[in-house]
Amino acid sequence: MIEYQNILDKNMLNVFKDILTNIREKGLSNNNHLYVTFSTNHRNVKLPNWLRQKYPEEMTIVIQYEYYDLKINNNNFSISLSFNDIKTNLKIDYNSIISFADPSANFGLILQKNKIQKKINKKMEKKKFNENNVINFSNYKKN
Repeated sequence: MIEYQNILDKNMLNVFKDILTNIREKGLSNNNHLYVTFSTNHRNVKLPNWLRQKYPEEMTIVIQYEYYDLKINNNNFSISLSFNDIKTNLKIDYNSIISFADPSANFGLILQKNKIQKKINKKMEKKKFNENNVINFSNYKKN
């Protein structure tokens, strides 16, 4: 069986890494800015506790004017951003990334759609199971 979604996700991550490399080498121009949404509860994401408490499931960062120390690694990237004038270091695993977009270029990609869809499907199955588990006794009532 060909795992199309895995192949697609892998290649979309390579696009993301290339975009980060381009930003690191050339900076941002022409009003370009990158929105990156990621799961904050992923085990390989490193961020301060106060930020994790504020965003317990997912978070979107904007790479635009004030970003520092952008490093691209095999499994993650690290960046320092300013949150309310507090310079904060983030380490974001590529497998935690949900989506990224550059609205100024009208470009964006959604990653791990299959994992998000699985969570939705699981919730729906659980709900469906519970509804189907109800017995209607009115069918057995004597008239």
